[in-house]
Amino acid sequence: MNVLLLSMPDSFEHMPPMAIRMPNGALASLAGNVDSHHRVAIADLILVQSSLRSTIERLVREIEPDIVGLSVMTFQRATALAIAKLLRALRPSVRIAVGGYDPSLAPAAYEGCRAIDFIVRGEGEQTLSDLLRALETAGATAHAPRQLAAIAGLSYRLSGGFVRNADRPIMPLASSALRLPNRRARVLGGYTLLGRTVDVVETSRGCTFDCSFCSIIEMRGRNFHPYPIDRVLADIADARANGAEAIFLVDDNITLDIVRFEALCQAIVDAGFDDMDYIVQAMTAPIARHGARLAPLMKRAGFRYVFLGIENVLDEDLRFLRARAKNAQREHGRTIGNASIEAIRHLHEHGMYVVGGLIVGNPDDTRSSIDANLEFARRYVDWPYIQHPTPYPGTPMTRDFRDRGLIVDDDVSHYDGTTAVVRSEHLTAEDIEFLRWRAERWMKLRHLPAALGHNPLFILRNAFAMMAHTFAGTSLRSMIGLEDDRAVFARYRERRRQERESYTSDAEPERAHLRLSQGRVRA
Repeated sequence: MNVLLLSMPDSFEHMPPMAIRMPNGALASLAGNVDSHHRVAIADLILVQSSLRSTIERLVREIEPDIVGLSVMTFQRATALAIAKLLRALRPSVRIAVGGYDPSLAPAAYEGCRAIDFIVRGEGEQTLSDLLRALETAGATAHAPRQLAAIAGLSYRLSGGFVRNADRPIMPLASSALRLPNRRARVLGGYTLLGRTVDVVETSRGCTFDCSFCSIIEMRGRNFHPYPIDRVLADIADARANGAEAIFLVDDNITLDIVRFEALCQAIVDAGFDDMDYIVQAMTAPIARHGARLAPLMKRAGFRYVFLGIENVLDEDLRFLRARAKNAQREHGRTIGNASIEAIRHLHEHGMYVVGGLIVGNPDDTRSSIDANLEFARRYVDWPYIQHPTPYPGTPMTRDFRDRGLIVDDDVSHYDGTTAVVRSEHLTAEDIEFLRWRAERWMKLRHLPAALGHNPLFILRNAFAMMAHTFAGTSLRSMIGLEDDRAVFARYRERRRQERESYTSDAEPERAHLRLSQGRVRA
């Protein structure tokens, strides 16, 4: 069968495409674990934001897919639904499946779209493989209830509506037969991190903490499954063979097993893979507790950026976020404070840069509590990644905000983490977003010299575009003080709105019908 796997073009404010264009690792893993006779193509649409429609039309024309899979996050939902309708208009016989966090946690939002035939819930490798086998067995008949009913983790459309099969059990990665990702299935190019070719590698899945804002535990429960280190090294080797100069380790919580993480760092050094830049997400507490021996080893292995899940520096907010335990600094069995400063100290002492993940705008936040977190970011982090609490489907945070009547925006296309969609008891959502936006722009400037030293040609070529993104909405009048920051903020928000709407409008199927009628597209 011909299989086309697409990730959505919508991007995060903190990851501007001119500087950061990451591949979707889940799609490559799916492609690597279907039966080998299938022809699979992967297209990360973030690479073609300015030519979305023409790229989809070309892929449909060239690949003639029997089935298309869409990987979707919550803020990309509207775009995914529009693309599904476009695909159906371009190729009426195609079968369309959706998967990822949002379809797994909010399947009803996709069941109403007539263009969608299947929903893959949870981990998708085995489910997609089983689905392709079932469709092959059924021949030309797409809906084969007998075969489909046996596939755990699958929802499928019948004439009377969707049928939801039982959930698929979580895979024990240490003993699973999952093959390496198929990076050669990618049909678009240009994955970069500040000018360096970047790829993603997964060394484990899951987390055992219960942070109220996290979709991971809602989707897969509280568990932690690591791959064997030899398998991880083979994955890194494959990424290198495909041109990667930087690796983002995309684990949900790689520092849950600090001994294993140390062993992985040493294995990277021993394998000679320490000539690359590594980016990793980490908890503050393990880095603070073990940093004296871990940080120098991470540096030797090539780690450059560490995303620290600081979440918040105030105990009351950490209590709401259910994140106190993973951010607590402990000594002799006692909690003695927040681990963030100690973790940052270890990383800075060994030349690594901290991407500071903080969340502001919690239910009881005041202006002073938000200012305290922003001041912490100014003082300690190298690159701010400050977000607002967002009511993602199924999370405890969502239930809490809804019960308290604090959600002010139900449009999930705004649920990108940097659009404030909930208010606090003391501040409007717009005020919360304004405070973050106003402070964060200037924080990002401080990392420019370090980025210039590491990637001078890229920064020199793209500095203007990066500055234009960071200071979106700024005008000559505002630069000379004739406009206040609120006017600039209003223009910034309008630009973001237009960006969001552009991906959906570009995939309107009506345009495809017009082109089909004019004979410009062959389905």
